[in-house]
Amino acid sequence: MATERPLKIAIVAGEESGDLLGADIVEALKRVTGREVRLVGIGGRHLQALGLTPLFDGGEIALMGLSAILRDLPRLMRRISQTAAAVANEKPDCLITIDSPDFSLRVAKKVRAADPAIPIVHYVCPSVWAWRPGRAVAMKPYVDHILCILPFEVRELARLGGPTGTYVGHRLTHDPGVLGAAKAQSLPRDLSDDRVKTLLVLPGSRRGEVRRLAGPFGKTISILRARGHRLRLLLPTVPHVTDLVRASVASWDEKPEIILDSERKWQAFGKADAALIASGTVSLELALSGVPMISCYRLDPVMRMAQRLVTVWSASLPNLIADRPIVPESYNEYVRPHYLARQLEALFSDTAYRAWQKDGFAEVARRMAVDRPSGDIAAGVVMRCIKR
Repeated sequence: MATERPLKIAIVAGEESGDLLGADIVEALKRVTGREVRLVGIGGRHLQALGLTPLFDGGEIALMGLSAILRDLPRLMRRISQTAAAVANEKPDCLITIDSPDFSLRVAKKVRAADPAIPIVHYVCPSVWAWRPGRAVAMKPYVDHILCILPFEVRELARLGGPTGTYVGHRLTHDPGVLGAAKAQSLPRDLSDDRVKTLLVLPGSRRGEVRRLAGPFGKTISILRARGHRLRLLLPTVPHVTDLVRASVASWDEKPEIILDSERKWQAFGKADAALIASGTVSLELALSGVPMISCYRLDPVMRMAQRLVTVWSASLPNLIADRPIVPESYNEYVRPHYLARQLEALFSDTAYRAWQKDGFAEVARRMAVDRPSGDIAAGVVMRCIKR
């Protein structure tokens, strides 16, 4: 029997988290089908390691906030057209767009117009349940299926008249790094007041996040030191913001250990007593690892004006999945170092506050559980779309 031809998959992933999801589904497609997978499109270091030569640097579309998008709109529109034309010209077996909906879904719409025969799957449901619910029905003409990573999203898509969705779970629930960190966190640990506390500091993977949060985070650390705490600071980050992170922490009283290696990152998660973070996907990484945390966010000026459009009760993924407050959130002018320092003090010790979070994280893990690796479920959906 003749060997089946390689699968040609077009992929659009700009964010670091999207790049990881893309690599996961590509590896699963190889494993599930037994076929070679050839890639075209946009992606970061993880997809490039699997053979993708990107059309351009995916960091160009990893923009934070509406004002950043508006500022770069002419260039983004050119990149959208360039990407859609390249994908349509390649005639892939499937286009998989991942997250970054302001960019990737515009690409999907143009590809559908150029070649309606190309199946289109979008990975990570846009937060239509949080704001702009009309996006759900608007996606239906050009998105064939949505791979959802939150348990309630399939129901919400159906309620809002959007494309069909499948809950695939999340790659993090089977990630060896997360599982290793969770095992380390489950072991007995010294929570005495006079110990050196290990604090994870995660100011974000986007430049805007780092610029807005590095200052308050540094002041929080200064306050903790002034209140008698001995700290070890661990700061995992990603390559495209490393230089900015180094410059931003140069004035801190206590210098963090900057971590770029993935293995060392998960080791840091396992060692941490608590974490001070920018709200985002990392909150789910920490929850599944069992690391108590404080979540912060400072919106850019344009997004502040759009806040009234937000209908969701929390921006923290662990909170939304558990459907109860687990992770405390501080936003905009409420990102106050004196308050953050005292919250972290409560998480450093053997308190009911710490126990409440740990119990909530166990609930998150229960609700997110799937019977197969997420990549395998996602790969099955992609293959069904290809064969239709």
